[in-house]
Amino acid sequence: MKLTKKTHACVRLERDGRSLVIDPGTFSEQDAALGADAILVTHEHPDHFNEDRLRVGLEANPAAEIWTLRSVAQKISAAFPGRVHTVGHGDTFTAAGFDVQVHGELHAVIHPDIPRITNVGYLVDGSVFHPGDALTVPEQPVDTLMLPVMAPWNKISEVIDYVREVKPQRAYDIHDALLTDLARPIYDAQIGSLGGAEHLRLTPGESAEL
Repeated sequence: MKLTKKTHACVRLERDGRSLVIDPGTFSEQDAALGADAILVTHEHPDHFNEDRLRVGLEANPAAEIWTLRSVAQKISAAFPGRVHTVGHGDTFTAAGFDVQVHGELHAVIHPDIPRITNVGYLVDGSVFHPGDALTVPEQPVDTLMLPVMAPWNKISEVIDYVREVKPQRAYDIHDALLTDLARPIYDAQIGSLGGAEHLRLTPGESAEL
């Protein structure tokens, strides 16, 4: 499986000539979903869900489909009739040849005064987990964790403890558009030394084989 990092929370997974894109949001590239056979969206916040990004991918590939939670599906089903599938915690499905399990229900707490919205994470092929905006721990082992390193709802101690709890073989940074290059060495050193897993970072457009 080939993993390609896009800007912020968006990643692309490719295998056997097919492509799965997760969370092409406003911070990601305009063409982040271009070439996708399937698109997964974790929740409705614009840095994870942008209809223009989705439209680019779906118009380029009339066979491409979207899997997402109800709050997002309600916003886009009319624009893409028959191509949007609603999922929730515990669901399983196949998208672009990848087996996907859905884990989680709620977005992490940003502030007690801000109502929590729904959020789901996706475990792909029982190996790669993208949690969206939450620190959801799947009920089975994870080889590769997409790790939200910098957000209004987290701090580095929580990020480190999340890696420890999931116990992946490796953790790749995502949700990092707010993290400056000056701060990256601090995050790299602390997560790498304390998390208990191999901590890795890809620049936007860079790929790795899993």
